[in-house]
Amino acid sequence: MLILHQALKIPSRDCIRRLLIALKPEAFQRCFQDWIAHAIAADDGTAKRLVAIDGKTCCGSHDAAHNLGALHIVSAWASEEGIALGQVATDDKSNEITAIPLLLEQIGLSNTIVTIDAMGCQKDIVEAIVAGDGDCVIAVKDNQPKLKAAIESFFHEQIEHDFEDLQYRCHETRDAAHGRIDERAYYLAKVPRDFAPAEDWPDVKALGYAIRLTQHDDGRETAEVRYYISSRYLSGKRFAEAVRSHWSIESMHWILDVTFREDDSRTRERTLGNNLSWLRRFAVTLLKRHPAKDSLRGKMLRCGYSTDFLAEVLALITA
Repeated sequence: MLILHQALKIPSRDCIRRLLIALKPEAFQRCFQDWIAHAIAADDGTAKRLVAIDGKTCCGSHDAAHNLGALHIVSAWASEEGIALGQVATDDKSNEITAIPLLLEQIGLSNTIVTIDAMGCQKDIVEAIVAGDGDCVIAVKDNQPKLKAAIESFFHEQIEHDFEDLQYRCHETRDAAHGRIDERAYYLAKVPRDFAPAEDWPDVKALGYAIRLTQHDDGRETAEVRYYISSRYLSGKRFAEAVRSHWSIESMHWILDVTFREDDSRTRERTLGNNLSWLRRFAVTLLKRHPAKDSLRGKMLRCGYSTDFLAEVLALITA
């Protein structure tokens, strides 16, 4: 019995901790790249795949004793396949701009449309994506005031003239859920010849406009307008899919907080926190891809209750 107990002994927490501290995050992530490439290739269709890039702060990782803020993770997520592609850790959300180019170097950009929120609306980032044979759809907000003002003015003028003299592509949707009705319209137009910021943004080929009109169950009506730049003149439907799919990485972040309780983690050692964060994202990937009809939390609990089910989930890595 003693021999059997020793043979089945699980490594201690300290042993696992030392191992994860010793592993370089970049090398650790590369160990998963072959599987990721195979999984995406297996799901690949004729359309360019959508990859969302966004940052998330691990709120519990701050270390006041060593004057360290919370660890910020910038990650890439294959939106339609639900697969974590890679991540880069920074010490501050403001460093997200410098982390994104490093992340782009880790992932294959060919046959890809990268979606990024307004933080990534930078000339160098657009240039890096296009140079890597990829395309992008990036939100434009107040951090680029001149660009936003020019796009806003352009579409305001077109709306006043009912788009009558404009060549554009459009896609509309209508959804009813959660006690409200959402009507969305997506417009994409080629960059006009007299567009003032065009000289500074040579890789931008199209301007996007997305509006959501919401009818609430209490009778209220609200509207939300967002602006985008794109390196390709996409179809209206694909532009809409790119805009809507960006929520998937935010959903993944919500899962990390609620299901994996990432914000409650007090891991302050940077390498350890980076590697644990990657393991959580990869765990989300595996659980999402398991065909069992259950919630993500339900699958996670089943992994704890049943070694057979855990083996099925882990076997997806070699499938």
